[in-house]
Amino acid sequence: MVCPRCIMAVSDLLQQLQINYQEVGLGTVLLADQLSASQTEALASGLKDLGFELLSSRNAKLIAQLKQLIIEKIHHQEEEMTANWSDFLSAKLGHTYSVLTKLFSATEGITIEKYILKQKIEMVKEYLIYDERSLSEIAHQLNYSSVAYLSAQFKKETGMTPTQFKQLDRPKRSGIDEL
Repeated sequence: MVCPRCIMAVSDLLQQLQINYQEVGLGTVLLADQLSASQTEALASGLKDLGFELLSSRNAKLIAQLKQLIIEKIHHQEEEMTANWSDFLSAKLGHTYSVLTKLFSATEGITIEKYILKQKIEMVKEYLIYDERSLSEIAHQLNYSSVAYLSAQFKKETGMTPTQFKQLDRPKRSGIDEL
């Protein structure tokens, strides 16, 4: 789950299935009771219909937590990032960055850095589409060292400059959970 609408959809599903829960958060559900086998199956099926997956393995949960931290930091928090990504993720997840990056790359087929870049580019697209901030403000918000560096990464990732993207009639974006 990567957004407030996702939380609402999962909450609705849990209520429909009459599964007692204490809290639904981004990427997590705290259940009030242990699920029966039939409840687990119904929940997994309902989540699949919504485009989600019931994660049970420890590694899958760790990858989901890692993705959620990245999405939350890039898309949902306004304050500037003070630590570097490796320190931030290691501290939050309680694993060394080398363990996290090996697991992420093996599971997802891309590096954590590439995943972060893809999330940042989607955020840049959103800002450009809604014309909420100048390119300079966007670069600062997303911790780019300069507008030129942001523009270069944007062009490398999308094949066009931010200005060209902004001028499109129907700019194409990916869902943050699809990256």
